Amino acid sequence: MDVEALFDREDVDQLVKALLLLKNEDDVRAFLKDLCTPREICDFAQRLTVARFLDAGEPYVEVQARTGASSTTVSRVSKALNGESGGYRRVLIELDDAK
Repeated sequence: MDVEALFDREDVDQLVKALLLLKNEDDVRAFLKDLCTPREICDFAQRLTVARFLDAGEPYVEVQARTGASSTTVSRVSKALNGESGGYRRVLIELDDAK
């Protein structure tokens, strides 16, 4: 299924709206615990770390070594980081601004 077509689905739209309702870190933690397996949460966290290292100009091999991510994961994150959606980039900017 096309990624953009996912957002035309009512259930996916509901998920997007549910995420917007979360007001603080405790809400997000509780929702993640209910929604995801521990492994999925770790995978999401790893991808964000990969994005941060790639954004800082780290070479792929170094990112793999530092995060334990596969070459496929590093490549996919890089593609998304430099892609049209801009989700990783927006989050990284917001995280930097929140420091």
